[in-house]
Amino acid sequence: MRAILDVLMVVLEIYTWLIIASAILSWLVAFNVMNVRNDFVRAIWTFLERVTEPALRPIRNILPNLGGVDVSPVILLLIIFFLQRVIVLYLYPAVI
Repeated sequence: MRAILDVLMVVLEIYTWLIIASAILSWLVAFNVMNVRNDFVRAIWTFLERVTEPALRPIRNILPNLGGVDVSPVILLLIIFFLQRVIVLYLYPAVI
């Protein structure tokens, strides 16, 4: 059981970094620092969008329109941090 929790913690950590990378890339594309017409940038953009969008879409549907500000990655990160804390504080001690 401990191994499953360790794998889950690693997956949550990797997903956290993917969300952060997606947010940073979206800022870079929005400010024309990176061009989506570049094949390498488009491949990274498509990968990050396909990985993060299924988790971000339900949050975006619930949140009201805040104009040009997208806070859904922040809310998703808070949910992930909450899950990590629950695993560390409540599930790890129950397994030992």
